[in-house]
This record gives sequence, structure tokens and C-alpha cells, in this order.
Amino acid sequence: MLRSLYSGISGLRAHQTMLDVTGNNIANVNTAGFKASSTQFQDTLSQLQQGATGPQPAAGGSNPAQIGLGVRVAGVSTNFAQGSSQSTGRATDLMISGDGFFVTSKGGSQLFTRAGAFSPDAANQLVSPDGGILQGWTATNGVINAGGPVGDITLNPNTMVAKKTDTVTLDGNLPSDYTGAPMDRVVKVYDGAGAERSLTLTFTKTAGGWAASDDGGATTKITLAQGTDGTLTPSGPFVNGTGANAITVDLSKVSGYATMSSLAVSGQNGAAVGKLESYTLGNDGSLIGSFSNGIKQVLAKIALAKFTNPAGLEKAGGSSYVATGNSGGVQLGAAGDPGLGTLTGGSLEMSNVDLSQEFTNLIVAQRGFQANARIITTSDEVLQELTQLKR
Repeated sequence: MLRSLYSGISGLRAHQTMLDVTGNNIANVNTAGFKASSTQFQDTLSQLQQGATGPQPAAGGSNPAQIGLGVRVAGVSTNFAQGSSQSTGRATDLMISGDGFFVTSKGGSQLFTRAGAFSPDAANQLVSPDGGILQGWTATNGVINAGGPVGDITLNPNTMVAKKTDTVTLDGNLPSDYTGAPMDRVVKVYDGAGAERSLTLTFTKTAGGWAASDDGGATTKITLAQGTDGTLTPSGPFVNGTGANAITVDLSKVSGYATMSSLAVSGQNGAAVGKLESYTLGNDGSLIGSFSNGIKQVLAKIALAKFTNPAGLEKAGGSSYVATGNSGGVQLGAAGDPGLGTLTGGSLEMSNVDLSQEFTNLIVAQRGFQANARIITTSDEVLQELTQLKR
């Protein structure tokens, strides 16, 4: 049989594969995080008709004479170029700007994806549309252990926090010419469980300045030495309570000028118990919760993955990939780490399919298919002529 007949068949198969790949790209033009693929061809083995010969003293060399035996698909490669951004306004929609991948867990398998359309499930886990659980590091009292293993990210809406008061800050002026009764300033403070109590701070005028005391009984008392330039110099730290219950009273902003009396409590850093109301995404992938008591605390940090050869990843469906022997080992990190990119909340990465290029590829594949079909019909006509030599 004619070699051209089988070469044409191989061309039909190869261009049919190109049509399949191009059709899949077009079908996923609106799939978030989808990466377009392209088909590479290569020729198959060639039949050697005449071998090459080297130059001889009386004759020149000759080149090999070979006849190709068709074409085959060398590979289907994935284009991991960045897709454009689509704003959604949903806090759980995440987009990677860079080369990283989200890490998800499904059925005990670790998957990687660029599609960041996550939403909470009944167990308060962030999951992809196909049920993959977003992986990262869950905070303990607002602290992330990024060196530990990754796990399921859970955002429980019933999370509550309270903050113990560590510091009370006073501001204003204690007049150097004061002659009245001691001044009391009362501030509400909180213990580690969020229980509230009132702390009374008393300031008494002395010959050399002021004396400061509190309602803590045997706790530290200090003096404030009056300076000629209106400054007050504490004799030491002013601390209410001891050990884990200690509260430092900051008097660094208190002055001692004459006439004006304006001493006031400007703030304290504790808070009663508060419930999680919402959360936002930080640039480093941290999910920061906002609580009803005004506290903002890190709840978790999203893990990102990178590979030495992303093109070596294998598609696993659901816009996800799995690692292979040629992708290299997974390298985990956080947003902002080298090679991982940054995260944006309220946006999704759109498909990077270029429709103009894909429609051009359709034309190329169609014409290639037609040309190879013509090879088969022409070879058939030659065979028909051959069979009709004897009539």
C-alpha cells in the first residue's frame, strides 16, 4: 500500500487532536482560573532509502535519502500565563497575581488550583465549588505558625475573643501650682476572660511634684518630679497589679505646666468579649477577623504552592491539578514569598483563553485536516488507477 495513505491518516488523527484541544479551550473561555492548552506536532520515523556516504578521493559524499511516515502529537502543553481580573465583591473570592497555586484537599488527596471561587460550607470550612477544602494555617490566639503543617481553614462565625488590659495611657497636664484635693481618674479595664472592673488612679500634689498611686493596695507607687521646664519625671514604672494581672500606666504624655488642669485617660488596650462579625484578606494571605468589641485578629493564613515545572502538572478535573514526577516537588509558602505572587480578595482570575487565537487555530486545524483528507483521496485515486491497469 502507498505510504502516503498512512501519512494522511496520521495527519487526520493529529489535526483531530488539535481540534479537540482548541474546542476545549473555547468551551472554557469563561471558566475561572482556566489555562489554555496548545498542541505540538512532530514527525514520526522516516524510512531510509539511501544512507549517507562520506567524501572519497575520487567522488564527493552523498546525503541520506529518507521518506517520512507521517506526523504524531508530540505533546499538549498548558499555558500558565496570568488571566485578567474580574471583580466580584465577594470576600471569599480570591485571586493570585503571580505563579502560585491554591492548595485544596479532597478525599485525602492534595490538589492545586488557580480558581479562587471559595465559599463556606456547613462546617465553616472554605471550599471550592467541587468540595475541595482550602488549606492553610489556622491561628492560635492570633498567632500563625507558618512553619507547621497546613490544614483545613475553618472560619467559625461563633468565634469570640476578649483582650486583657495591659496598658492604660494618660494624657494632659498636672498643674505645678495646684493646691486642691487629690485627683482621681477612673478607667474601665478587663482581665483575660473579658471581665470588667474599674481602676482608680490617684494623683496627689507634693512639694517636689506629684505622687501617683492606685487602688491596688500593695502595688507600686511612684512620684513625679517637677521640672523647671514643665516636665514630670517618674521615679519608676507605674504598674497596677503583679504577674499576669499587671497593668502598666503610661504617664509619658503627662506634663506639669502651671495653671491648667487637664489630666485625662486617653485609652486602654483591653476589650470585653466580642463575636466575629466579618473578615478581610491581608496582602500576605492572612484572614483578619473583625469582632464586635473592635478587636481585629488574624484567624488563619492561606497557603500557596509553587513548582519548578508547572507545565508538568496533571489536570485532575474541577480546574485542579496534581503533582507529577516532572512537575517537581511542591513548595509551600505564603503570599508575598518569592515566586508565589500576591493575593487579592473580592476578585477572580478569568480564563486566559485568547478567542482570536483559538479561532485562528480552528481554521489552521480545519485546513490541515482537509489537506490530509486530500492526501487520502489522491492516494485512493492512484490505487484505483493501479487496479485498472488490467481491464
